[in-house]
Amino acid sequence: MKKWLPFCLACLLAACSSGENKTYYQLPVSQSGPGTTHGTLTQGQNSRLLWVEQITIPDYLAGNGVVYQTSDVQYTIANNNLWASPLDQQLRTTLVANLSRELPNWVVSSQPLGNDQDVLNVSVNGFHGRYDGRVIVSGEWLLNHQGQLIKRPFTIEMKQQQDGYDAMVKLLAAAWAQEAAAIAQEINR
Repeated sequence: MKKWLPFCLACLLAACSSGENKTYYQLPVSQSGPGTTHGTLTQGQNSRLLWVEQITIPDYLAGNGVVYQTSDVQYTIANNNLWASPLDQQLRTTLVANLSRELPNWVVSSQPLGNDQDVLNVSVNGFHGRYDGRVIVSGEWLLNHQGQLIKRPFTIEMKQQQDGYDAMVKLLAAAWAQEAAAIAQEINR
């Protein structure tokens, strides 16, 4: 009997550890909008420069798990529905791509571009699904535009048409693209 005990224990541990699959999510970049043609733009073509310097997120969003708000005061961080790369990096990459599309005469980068550049910093404090079937994208951004500081809060709520994390992540990306369009509109004033 004692010979079988280690074997049974090993089988039990193996069965417990292989139970749940992990799913990884990457924010998609919207492919529609005013500047969907992609060309090479150099500084000499009347281009302006925009450096997306930093995206900050709170600790509860900084982990690997996708966040879901379960009540007005409770949040759940998923164990099996995870971001494929850090969320702040994904937000920065997609913001640069969306702003590049929205601002066709601008060079938008996540790297410093020189002395004559506008600088954008964004603080995201909400980027999650919610118990009522909505997604929330909120925070504020600060733009140093031609020497003038512009600070704007934002809150976007969008209703999910389908259930599940796939639909939630796609809608979060759409809300983030909507905020990129609002930033571009402010820059073009």
